[in-house]
Amino acid sequence: MLCAISGEAPQYPVASTKSGNVFEKRLIEAYISENGKDPLTGEDLTLEDLVELKSSRSVRPRPPTLTSIPSLLGIFQNEWDALALETFTLRQHLTQTRQELSRALYEHDAAVRVITRLSRERDEAREALSKIAINSGAASNGDAMQVDGQGLSEELVAKVQSTQDRLSKTRRKRAVPEDWTTSDTIQTFTPLNKSESMYPGARTVSMDASGDLALLGGTDGSAGIFSISQNELVQEISAGSAVTDTLWAGNKAIVGTSAGTIKAFDNGTESASFSGHAGEVSGLALHASGEILASVGVDKSYILYDLTVSTQVLQIYTDSALTTVQFHPDGHLLAAGGVDGQIRVFETKTGDIAAVFKASGPVQAISFSENGIWLASVLQGSTSVSIWDLRKAEEAKVLEIGGQITNVRWDYTGQFLATAGPSGITVQQYSKSAKAWSEPLKSAVPAVDVAWGAKAQHLVSIDQGAITVLGSS
Repeated sequence: MLCAISGEAPQYPVASTKSGNVFEKRLIEAYISENGKDPLTGEDLTLEDLVELKSSRSVRPRPPTLTSIPSLLGIFQNEWDALALETFTLRQHLTQTRQELSRALYEHDAAVRVITRLSRERDEAREALSKIAINSGAASNGDAMQVDGQGLSEELVAKVQSTQDRLSKTRRKRAVPEDWTTSDTIQTFTPLNKSESMYPGARTVSMDASGDLALLGGTDGSAGIFSISQNELVQEISAGSAVTDTLWAGNKAIVGTSAGTIKAFDNGTESASFSGHAGEVSGLALHASGEILASVGVDKSYILYDLTVSTQVLQIYTDSALTTVQFHPDGHLLAAGGVDGQIRVFETKTGDIAAVFKASGPVQAISFSENGIWLASVLQGSTSVSIWDLRKAEEAKVLEIGGQITNVRWDYTGQFLATAGPSGITVQQYSKSAKAWSEPLKSAVPAVDVAWGAKAQHLVSIDQGAITVLGSS
């Protein structure tokens, strides 16, 4: 009588009433508790289906194979043969695994080499693409080819020169308007109203000459004009792709997009479109004459456009992707910040580099002061503003704000410098008499961009697609 599971004589034999098989009690109980079935027939089996068998336990019979020395030697020989075969099989598997591992490492190394080569070819292609002249988009007066020229036309050069002559003579003597805001007024600025989120992902806001209409756009390709006095959206326009920057040129609303296009709208109707950039437009700027537009992009170039005839007139390439652009208040210089940490200052008329300011990281934003001699800049992730002196071509002052800054804006008089960031809005003031800086405003209102309203009597900020107006109550 042998156990159907172990094949040996059971010490405590039990039998199944369903199949009649004999089992060792502890083995079958363990099997039933785990599976609930007969191990031989697969039928459902419970402990109640087992019948204990009576047998003498005084003598345990030996297995037939262990009754003689020759039988034992035979068993040992069989076990040795099985061990030798198993060892041989393990060696075969080990050799095969080593070969597979070697092949996998070779393929991995080859893949890394291919990825490196493709990355290098991609970078070379991008570099070549950034230097290829691309046809500009259709203009309102017909198609025009891009001009990758060496300077502006005589008419535009004369316009730039006359604008500089007119503004530079009066800038230093220009008095602060009587109804302009003061430091005491700015100290009382508090949030007056906040709109609903209109354009999620909006990262720029621009005010028109009246200081009442704010232009903004979102990542969904739509843009709109918000009235501060009415506290509502008065007009919507379609940019076609994510809006990256905005500005006003007189009554025209101009937007730059992630698709590399620049569109101008007059009363909500598209009046001009340009597509000279081979990649995202990262910044826009308007010349003091109001007739020349500048744009920069990730294709490492800046482009000038003649807005009077809606044509592209000049494209200059640099060694770095450009992130922001501003015209000098007199219009004879154009500054562009790059991801390489350099702020390049170009001659507007020729495109020649007039000066280079080197910073320690990618440039986030720049802004010329109305005094004509200072340029404020902010680096990505920075908590301070650098003030550059154009006369000495060096850093004149570093203003520590205490929180991350995303944009800076001077007011019309050059007295006040507003900063925007996720930790809040501040206003820095420079006193000519004391030759010192002060901070009349430090607000906790978060913002990605900020702009001055009419006569600087209020600040307009944008954050998460919602506009907040700060002013005196």
